[in-house]
Amino acid sequence: MTYPEQLSELIEDFKSIDDRMERLEYVFDLASEVNELPTSEWDDSTRITGCQSEAHVRVDLEDKNVRLYSGADSKLVQGLMGILTIAIDQQPIETAQALTPDFAVEMGILNSLSPSRSNGFRNMFDKVMNDLSGVE
Repeated sequence: MTYPEQLSELIEDFKSIDDRMERLEYVFDLASEVNELPTSEWDDSTRITGCQSEAHVRVDLEDKNVRLYSGADSKLVQGLMGILTIAIDQQPIETAQALTPDFAVEMGILNSLSPSRSNGFRNMFDKVMNDLSGVE
């Protein structure tokens, strides 16, 4: 699959980091990429089920481009949300819907996470994709 430019660059950035702890630090840094979903808007419809942390996401469509808003009570989870934000925010809906979680495997981030965090990332991805199918 051909990825959007900003996602391709992120994948290459992660591939260049050999140390697991450095990868996790980079994930923490990516928390700043998130379009903040205020806690006042967190509810059952935005909740990511199966995530260890309290995590929420909302998907909107603006001019046929995806807008992703999210928030979590964990900086690591917020960083994982930052990765998804880079991957799909402001992309045409067709581009976002074509994305598979393979990009996370390719960047090697899932190997740096605990199994429960890795599963949480997959639940986050699945919720975003499911919500995308409902915003058309």
